[in-house]
Amino acid sequence: MKTIFDSNVREELISRIDTLSQKNTAQWGKMNLYQMVKHCTVWNDWMLGSSHYTYKQDFLGKLFGKMVLKGMVKDDKPMSRNSPAGSFAIKESSGDTEALKKKWKEQIASYVNYTNPNFIHDFFGKMTKEEIGIFVYKHMDHHLRQFNA
Repeated sequence: MKTIFDSNVREELISRIDTLSQKNTAQWGKMNLYQMVKHCTVWNDWMLGSSHYTYKQDFLGKLFGKMVLKGMVKDDKPMSRNSPAGSFAIKESSGDTEALKKKWKEQIASYVNYTNPNFIHDFFGKMTKEEIGIFVYKHMDHHLRQFNA
């Protein structure tokens, strides 16, 4: 299975980001290209612990999170379309997409030294490093496929 902790996978993702341009439009969902790229950089800040977040699992996650996570990381099946962005929904519709792409690629490269022992997913709860690696890849792949990259 693909994981963000594999250098070849990181290179693949970075190459796919490099193909993104304003010509890429969403195949599903409501985000435009800028919103998707910003969503991914904000989301990576959360995963990497680059910003100040309060990590806490919500109630529904405590009931169902582990079961859903196990189903998500058991195989190479891509994430389903139109998954909710929740607190990572981006309101502004325009900005410097190229600067955000650069930041996103730097974030991907930084996973080589991933360490965020405080990370708790708001739905899945505490995750192993292996689960995090697969989940991060699937999230990025999901959005790159959304924009044909």
